[in-house]
Parts: sequence; structure tokens; C-alpha cells
Amino acid sequence: MTKEYNLVIIGGGAGGLVVASAAAQLKAKVVLVEKHRLGGDCLWYGCVPSKSLIHGSRIAYQVKNSHNLGIYHDNLQIQFSEVISHVEKVISTIEPNDSPERFRGLGVDVIFGDGEFIDENTFKVNQKLLKARNFVISTGSSPKIPDIVGLSEAGFITNEQVFSLTQLPQSIIIMGGGAIACELGQALRRLGVQITIIASRDQLLPKEDAEASKIIENQFIEEGIKIIKSAKAEKVEIIDGKKVVIVNGEKLIAEEILVSIGRTPNIKSLNLEKAKVKYNHQGIEVNNKLQTSNKKIYGCGDVIGGYQFTHVAGYEATIILQNALFFPTKNVDYRVIPWATFTSPELARVGINESQAREIYGDNIIILKQEMKEVDRAQTEGNIQGFSKIIVTLKGDILGATIIGESAGELIHEIVLAMKNNLKVTALTGIHIYPTLSEINSKTALLFTKQKYAQNKFLQQLLNNFFRFRRWLGF
Repeated sequence: MTKEYNLVIIGGGAGGLVVASAAAQLKAKVVLVEKHRLGGDCLWYGCVPSKSLIHGSRIAYQVKNSHNLGIYHDNLQIQFSEVISHVEKVISTIEPNDSPERFRGLGVDVIFGDGEFIDENTFKVNQKLLKARNFVISTGSSPKIPDIVGLSEAGFITNEQVFSLTQLPQSIIIMGGGAIACELGQALRRLGVQITIIASRDQLLPKEDAEASKIIENQFIEEGIKIIKSAKAEKVEIIDGKKVVIVNGEKLIAEEILVSIGRTPNIKSLNLEKAKVKYNHQGIEVNNKLQTSNKKIYGCGDVIGGYQFTHVAGYEATIILQNALFFPTKNVDYRVIPWATFTSPELARVGINESQAREIYGDNIIILKQEMKEVDRAQTEGNIQGFSKIIVTLKGDILGATIIGESAGELIHEIVLAMKNNLKVTALTGIHIYPTLSEINSKTALLFTKQKYAQNKFLQQLLNNFFRFRRWLGF
């Protein structure tokens, strides 16, 4: 049986759901194909459950350390099954927004099945042949699994299994030093697990500002997390019922192994060769309009590599919506893409960091850095770790920013707005409520004015003469 649509969407994650919802409300004839369940990695294994778990772990950490504020507790008890119940409750509360019923109510045909392209104009699923003016591939990504001797035999978990644990292992070795590894590692440590992180690079969160990464590393060490950098697991064994990971000749022992070394695009079963869609190990290749090598087929989200964030997939979906349903005239713009790593302290970023800026611009930049401890609200809450660092041109144009500290993921948005609207850094010096953490943005931006004044000897002399003249006049 063959059915004709305006749009065939393959993959019901963040990007696919945005395209399907908006296209249906524009009265396009849309079908959404998903092999498992709607919501994607974000709802079931990523953003939603991880931030719910992190929230619980932060409360546990605050209670444990409440004596610093003169607040004492008799005996902290953590019931992990109840923590997971909270995670599941949050998922079940949000899930109806992504449910098949909701999308069918909008007019979207929802088909569950594992399909493939049979030619460049046809997608086959459950013996149905789907044809359309345009297709969207938004199948996401899965955890990348390293080829390590003995790993499969010993067994391991990824972010796809960690939220299904009913009992916490006493110890976990985490392979990887990226955002997922750091977030889950700290959360599980705060819930009582002995954590060892094996990072292949010389710093945790290697894409981030080195100073900010160091603060997180020091916090992890203070909380009792063991970190081994510039290392990779060589072999895994089972000895006396324990999992043993050999790293640099050293035997590390734990009850469980959590693999978090990156992501791999979900493209294997799609038969992309039949569709004449080019791809590589990073994912499907797309142009600035998010078209694949087959111009009728678009790609968005993790499956195309690049920025692997839910909010980016949603943004890419809006580009595809216009190009696929109307005319392919809109280009994607990644100039201002923010993200955050939800460790404690949080680390948020937009644009390029300091090392990237120095590679591109050399000495023709100004680094504005304000310590969080200089913000009064941070002092009142005892969250003084971190800083704001804004990188600007000599004329004050914002190239990027890193904020590390409490609520950094919220604080970064003011800078994002300024960058998006091509405002100078001085635009951030406007009135901010006192006392709030957001004052760090105005304090950091004010450094530009102070620095420019300090460098302008003529202006300093002019003002000195002006005030000397006023004193001579008796004012």
C-alpha cells in the first residue's frame, strides 16, 4: 500500500516532533515514523531524567553540608528507589506533550516501526510505502561503545540504563570525561556511589574553558571522585565477581561500568544508499539549508552531528519547516548557540572560548573576567565558586562567553540575547536587581569601560584638568 504525504518525518525525538507539530498545524499532510517511543533521548534517557536525578542529588549534598549554615541533621538517609520514583514521575508528567495521542489529535499520522528507504523517493515501514514531496530524518544518536577487550563480556551500562537501576552499585567506573559523564558522575557520587572517571583528554569537559573545567575538576576531587586523565581503558576482566578495568597498567575495581565516551548517529537501518543520502561516521551530511545530498531529504538533530543539544534540534526543525514546506531559502545560523553542563557548579557557554579566540584573533581581543565571589548574592548563598568571562573585540563586540557558578545556565541568556542582536558588551551594564546573581553580567561588562578608560591617557588628563578647574572656580 502506498500513501502520499507533504512530509514524511523519520524519528520522533525533539527535532522530529517540532516539525510534525508545526507542519500539521499548518494543515500539511504529515506522517511521523518512530521505531520505539516518541520523545527521543531527551525525554527518556537524557535531559529530563538526568536533571531530575541531579536535582535530588543536589538536595542530598545540601542536607549533608547544612552544618556549614548552623543547620544540623541526625542521620541522612537516601532511598534510591524513591529518587528514581521522582525521576519517573517527572517523565510521566512531561510525556503527554510528546504522546502519540496528542500528535494524532493534531492530525499527524503516527506509525511505529523500523523502516528503510527503498529508493530516493520512498520510505517503507510495516509493509507501507510512504512517498512525499519532502522527507526529514531526525533519528537521533545512541551511546558510542568502545572496542575494549572484555567489556561486552563483563557487561556495562550507558545513560540508557542508568535511570532504570533499582539499586545503586557501591562503585562505578565511568569511561569518558564529557558532559554526560560529569553530570552523572557527580550526581551518583552525591547519592553515595564511589566514582572513578577515566578521561581520555588532559582535562574534563575538553571543549570548555580550561579555567572553568579546572574548577569542576577540583570540586569533584573535593567530593571524593577519583579522576584519571589522559588515559583509556585497555582491558576489562571479571575477578571475584567484580569488574576490573585496566588503565595504564593499574587495575581499577568496581561493581559497575558506565560508558559515556560520545555518541554515534542512528543511521544503520535506514538504507541511506538507496535514498542517495551521503553520510560519514559523524552523521548525515547536510548543507546550510539542512538538505542532504538528496535535496528532497532534510536532516536535523544528533543524526547530523554538530551541536548535539535538544534546543539546537528544535531550532534546526524550524529551519526545515520553512524550507521543506515552502521554499528552501532559509539558512541555518550557528553563530549564537548556548549550552550548559549541569554539574555543581554549572558551566554555561555561548560563542567561542578564550583559547579559540586567541587562535583566531591573536592579541586583538579583550578578556573580561569577573569572579563570582564579588557578587553579593553569591556571598549570601555561600556559592562563591566560579566566574564570568566574556571575550570581546577591541571595539566591544561579543565573541563568546563562559559562566561557571550557581545558575550559570540561566545567567548566560542575557549574553546570548546581546550577541544575537549584535549589541556591544556595554549593553549588559544596564540596571540589574540587587542582590541577584545576574549582577555578574553587568559587573563583567563594566570592566570593558574601566579598561578602555585605563588605556586612554588623554581622557584621564582631560578629566583631571576639568576637575582641577572646577576646584579653582570653587565648585
